[in-house]
Amino acid sequence: MADGAVTAARVLVAADKFKGSLTAVQVAERVTAGLRRVVPGLPVETLPVADGGDGTVAAAVAAGFERREVRVTGPTGEPVTAAFALRDTTAVVEMAEASGLQHLPDGVFAPLTATTYGSGELLSAALDAGARTIVFGVGGSATTDGGAGMLAALGARFLDADGKPVGPGGGALIDVASADLCGLDARFKDVDLVLASDVDNPLTGPKGAPAVFGPQKGASPEDVAALDAALAHYASVLGPEQAALPGAGAAGGIGYGALVALGARFRPGIEVMLDILGFAPALSRATLVITGEGSLDEQTLHGKAPAGVAAAARAEGKEVVAVCGRLALPPEAVGKAGIRRAYALLDLEPDPAVCMAQAGPLLERLAENIARDFLVGS
Repeated sequence: MADGAVTAARVLVAADKFKGSLTAVQVAERVTAGLRRVVPGLPVETLPVADGGDGTVAAAVAAGFERREVRVTGPTGEPVTAAFALRDTTAVVEMAEASGLQHLPDGVFAPLTATTYGSGELLSAALDAGARTIVFGVGGSATTDGGAGMLAALGARFLDADGKPVGPGGGALIDVASADLCGLDARFKDVDLVLASDVDNPLTGPKGAPAVFGPQKGASPEDVAALDAALAHYASVLGPEQAALPGAGAAGGIGYGALVALGARFRPGIEVMLDILGFAPALSRATLVITGEGSLDEQTLHGKAPAGVAAAARAEGKEVVAVCGRLALPPEAVGKAGIRRAYALLDLEPDPAVCMAQAGPLLERLAENIARDFLVGS
């Protein structure tokens, strides 16, 4: 590049959150500050992104959606405040807002009994607000109930052999003798419900929701076996074919409930979010794209936000660099993902605890390095 700032440069910052340290909005702010310290007045457009998991509503609000709050049932039955995002007749609903791990009282897991009932209430609130297209981001759940709680909140009934409603949570689904979906909210027949997820796991089996994600929610090996058996039985009653569909195992199987009973269609979360956030026009204006998340690792390559951003940018011939807290990918994998270079906080500060505590200032320093490497001449 020529000496001095590249006057035609325009940067797009489209990064996810650094979980536990910075929101996606804060990441964009810090990167912008660092870039402009080296290149004053640099045109920078920020587009915080998410892949359907926690942070999805915040990304939509940052893009101009209106934040709406409602009181719903949390994963253990206690009331919680949850938000969704609305613009015109499109809503972004994040199941973690209602049924996420952050709502477990005192952080105590409830792997067998946690319910998605509040997620159903949140979907209903979006319908009440006039939504006709709903992007349903699923991830970060405290639940493994196959979406039974969600469906119950929307009018379904799951009965045991005595005709009584089964209890909350995935463990109780082993007792389901019949499912009555006649009372389901009829408005879903006229709604485009998009199941947005960064995972494509089936409902049960070695790659299913209990086996892969149950331990993260406090499930012991015995709990995992019980949940897998209960979900398999539940699917045999509700519809076994959909249990193997991509995304059925997302967020403790809430994906299955949405697919089998609400007419949802599955799409990779980052693709959906880039569409509704207006990524394509922002990309067309950029000469350099900066993406990232807290940890760039093998999971990143399988549907996480930075991989989606890089793939879209590469398709348009735009150069991409990434920022992260931790880089756990070899250079060849980074390059194959369409990322020219990755910058990690741990390169500046080897102590992970310090990186977490000082993520903001360290990220600004990384952005300064990016500006020197890509926006000014040597």
